[in-house]
Amino acid sequence: MFMDRLLANRRGVHLTREERTLLEDAISEVLTIDPRRTLVEAGETVTISTLLLEGIMSRHIDDHRGLRQLVAIHVPGEFVDLHAYPMLELDHAIGTLTTATIAVVPHASLKEILDPRPELARKLWFSTLIDAALHRAWLFRVGRLDAVGRVAHFLCEMEARLRAVGLSDGRRFVLSLTQSDIAEICGLTTVHTNRAMRQLRESGLCLVRSSLVDIQDPEGLARRGDFSPHYLYLADPEDSPVSKREMT
Repeated sequence: MFMDRLLANRRGVHLTREERTLLEDAISEVLTIDPRRTLVEAGETVTISTLLLEGIMSRHIDDHRGLRQLVAIHVPGEFVDLHAYPMLELDHAIGTLTTATIAVVPHASLKEILDPRPELARKLWFSTLIDAALHRAWLFRVGRLDAVGRVAHFLCEMEARLRAVGLSDGRRFVLSLTQSDIAEICGLTTVHTNRAMRQLRESGLCLVRSSLVDIQDPEGLARRGDFSPHYLYLADPEDSPVSKREMT
């Protein structure tokens, strides 16, 4: 149950029923955390990894004045800090952006199930490689796109990631982030983010109302944001792993 969204609809990698059971059995506790809470500070020794079940979490870096820069966000079905398993400590902090429900997996339990199972270890490695692909896409977004393009690219990415875990219908999804959050993600001021969203709305591409995102022209929004989902390694629609799970 807890692992149903992990690596869901990712190209070329599917967890078997046995693998999902092993990972679920490794969970030591399930917690619900309030929004805007820091779970792990940069440089802190880490002995667990966190699977996000509900909500949105971030990885962020604070400067000497305490100002935060988001460097990644996570949606349900993603390990937030699986890379802490081999690294033991992180160079960034981890926190919640919304109320979040997490499953805690001790590293000792991961070692016990992964050491004799290199194929399962490879699949979890795959999830960290997706994280790396996301970082490269974020660098492209901030380095090469204008303000409207950055917001368009980000909204396209979030739709694709949420659709992979069944939380978007391809056009509408809930995104409980503030404009300030989106501004940090896109390397913009809140004022520029507000203007970008207004331009997307006036162009008939996308409407953001409170926490509901309504993509009115998916192809047009993707063009405006120079977005291609290739880096997300999503499975082809006709190759859905949902049916495969029942057979494994």
